[in-house]
Amino acid sequence: MATFLYKLGRFAFRRRHVVALVWVALLTLAGVGAASAPAAGSSSFSIPGTEAQKAFDLLEQRFPGMSADGATARVVFKAPDGEKMTDAPNKATVKETVKELSDGSEVVSVADPYKANAVSKDGTVAYASVKYEVSGMELQDSSRDALEETAQKARDAGLTVEIGGDALQTTPETGATEIIGIAVAAVVLVITFGSLVAAGLPLLTALIGVGIGVSGITALASTLDLGSTTSTLAMMIGLAVGIDYALFIVSRYRAELAEGREREEAAGRAVGTAGSAVVFAGLTVVIALVGLSVVNIPMLTKMGVAAAGTVAIAVLIALTMIPALLGYAGRKVRPMGEKSRMLGGKRAEKKPSRPNMGTRWASFVVRRPVAVLMMGVIGLGAAAVPAASLELGLPDDGSQPTSTTQRRAYDLLSEGFGSGFNGPLMVVVDAQGSKDPKAAFTKVGDEIKGLKDVVTVTPAAPNKAGDTATITVIPHSKPSSVATEDLVHSIRDAGAGIKADTDADVLVTGTTAMNIDFSQKLNDALIPYLVLVVGLAFLLLIVVFRSILVPLKAALGFLLSVMAALGAVVAVFQWGWLSGLMGVEETGPIMSMMPIFMVGVVFGLAMDYEVFLVTRMREAYVHGEKPSQAIVTGFKHGARVVTAAAVIMMAVFAGFIGSGESMIKMIGFGLAIAVFFDAFIVRMAIVPAVLALLGKKAWWLPKWLDRVLPNVDVEGEGLRVHDEDRDKELVRA
Repeated sequence: MATFLYKLGRFAFRRRHVVALVWVALLTLAGVGAASAPAAGSSSFSIPGTEAQKAFDLLEQRFPGMSADGATARVVFKAPDGEKMTDAPNKATVKETVKELSDGSEVVSVADPYKANAVSKDGTVAYASVKYEVSGMELQDSSRDALEETAQKARDAGLTVEIGGDALQTTPETGATEIIGIAVAAVVLVITFGSLVAAGLPLLTALIGVGIGVSGITALASTLDLGSTTSTLAMMIGLAVGIDYALFIVSRYRAELAEGREREEAAGRAVGTAGSAVVFAGLTVVIALVGLSVVNIPMLTKMGVAAAGTVAIAVLIALTMIPALLGYAGRKVRPMGEKSRMLGGKRAEKKPSRPNMGTRWASFVVRRPVAVLMMGVIGLGAAAVPAASLELGLPDDGSQPTSTTQRRAYDLLSEGFGSGFNGPLMVVVDAQGSKDPKAAFTKVGDEIKGLKDVVTVTPAAPNKAGDTATITVIPHSKPSSVATEDLVHSIRDAGAGIKADTDADVLVTGTTAMNIDFSQKLNDALIPYLVLVVGLAFLLLIVVFRSILVPLKAALGFLLSVMAALGAVVAVFQWGWLSGLMGVEETGPIMSMMPIFMVGVVFGLAMDYEVFLVTRMREAYVHGEKPSQAIVTGFKHGARVVTAAAVIMMAVFAGFIGSGESMIKMIGFGLAIAVFFDAFIVRMAIVPAVLALLGKKAWWLPKWLDRVLPNVDVEGEGLRVHDEDRDKELVRA
C-alpha cells in the first residue's frame, strides 16, 4: 500500500492542476445539487420492534386521520394574581385564542379548555391542546409562527401564556460554535507549523471535504429521506477528521523536507507513510459510524452512513488534494523546525538544538513506566466511578433552560395539575379478538387505576368499529423519572394477565413511552455495537501493526477513556457537579443516545491518535531501533502533531457546551472530555508505558498468523526497498 500511495502522492503533486480541478468540480456539482434540490424536513422517526411503535402503527390503522405521531402543542394560560381563568374576560380571551388556532393549515384539532375539563382545581391555570397532522420536525415555519403570534395576542390581553409540547421543536443552530472551533483550529495549526500557508492547508481541505459531503447530503435528503438533522453529525465528524488527516500528512511532508528530500519526493513519501495511517484510521471511523446500523433505528443508521461518507471524502482529499496544494505552495511550506519570517523565522537556528517536549516526555515514561501506568489507570478509574450510577433517558421540556417558553409551560402545568401531567401515557387496547370489547376496555381501566404512581385514568375512547380504544393515564411523577418508567413496565406486565382473561392486547405508547423504549433499545444495542466495532477494528489493527498485544492495548485503553468520560458526564449532568460553571440548569437522566454516540465517535478519533502515534513507533522498530528507542522516536515525530489534533478537537466539541439545548451541551462536554482523556492520558501516558513494559513482546505475532495476514506496509518498508533498488541502478549507471 505504501508504494501505491507514494506513487499517488507524486502524481497528485505533478498533476496538481488536474487534481485541484477535479475537486473543485465535485464541490461545484454538489453545491448546485444542494441548491436545486427540494427542501427536506426531518426524516420520519420510527423505532422498529418496540411496543410504542407497534401501538402507533395500530392507531394509524384503526383511527384513520388521527395522526398518532403528529406534533402537539399545549398552550398554557395563567390568570393574573387575584383572578381565575373562569372569569368572563379571561374566558373570552381563551376562546378567541382557540378559534384562531383552529384556522391553522396543519392543525387537526384544538381542545377548548372549558369543554375538555382542562382547568386546574384552583382555577388559575388552563391549557388548550393543539394537534397537528405532521411531526414536530416536519412542521412548517408558518405554523410555528402562527402559534407564537396567537399566544402573543393572549399575552397582550393580560394573561400569562406559554407553549409546551414538540410543535416548537427545531433543529438547533450551531453555526457560531463551528466558527469558534475553526478559529481555534487555525491558531493551533499556526503554532504547530510556524507557517500561515502550512496551517491553512488542513483548514482549506477540511472545509472542501465537509462542503462536498454536506452538500451531497442536502442534495439527496429529499430522495433518501435523510432529513435536516443528518448533516449535523456529518459536519462535526467531517471537520474533525478532515483537519486531522491533512495535519498528519503536511507534518510528515515537512519532516521529509527536513531530511533533505526534494519536494515532489517528500510529498510522495508523506502520502506513502502518513497516508497509509490515514487510510486505516479512516477505516476505523467508517466502521464505527456504519456500525450504528446494528441499533436498527433508521434515523441513526442514516446519520451514521452519511457521516461515514463524509469521512471517506476526507480521506480521499487528504491523499490527493493535500499533495496537489503542497505543489502550489512550493517553498512557502518550510521544512520541520523552520518558521516563516512573519512568525520569527530563523530565530530557532541561533538556539542550540535540544530534544523536543515529546522526546523528553517519552524518555521519562520509558524510565518510569510502572508509575506512569498506575497514575493513568487510577486517575481514569476514579473518573469512571460515577458511571456506575448512570441513568438513561431522553430530555423533556423540564430540562430546558428556564428562559424558554417550553420550560415555563412545563412548570405552569406542574403547578396546576401535577408533575406527571407533562408526560401522559396513551394505552391502546386492541380488542379485535375479544368476545366483549367493552368489558375488556373497562377491565384495562380498572387494572391501571390500581397500580402505583397513577393519578388519573380517563374513560376508554373507542374507534368507530368499537374494536380498539385509547385510554390516557396521568402518572404522579414527571416524565423522565424512574417511577414513570416503572409504571410503563407495570402496565405492560398487567397487560399479559388481561390478554389471558379477555384476549385483548394492551399496548403503551405516547411520547413518554416512546422515549423509554428508545432508551431501552439503545441500551440493549450497546454491547453488540461494542463487540462489532471493537472486534472489527481489532482485526484491522492486527493487520496494521502486525501484533496481537498492541491492538488489544488500544481497545482496552479506549474502553477506559470512554468509561471515564461517561463518569464525568454523570457527575456534571446527573449529579450536578460544576453544573453552574457548565450552565446546567436542570440535572436528570443522561441522554440515552450518549453512550452509544460516544462509543462511535470517540472510538474513531481515538484510533486515529493510536494509528498515527504507534505507526511511527512501528516504523522505527521495523527499521532496526530497540523497542524503548522506537517509543521515543515515535513521540519525537508524532507527539506534537497528535497534541495539536487533540486540542483542535477539544476546542470544536467544547464550543457546543455553550448551546442552550441540553442535548447539544451534553454531547459537546462528553466528546471534549473524552478526547482529553484518550489523547493525553491513554495515548500519551498509558500507551507508551505499556509498550515500554512489554518491550519486544509488544510486536509479537504468531508465525502462522504472520504468513496469513496481508502485508499492507504502513511503516513504508516498501519505500525503503524502492530507494535501495534506485540507488543500485544509479551506481550501475
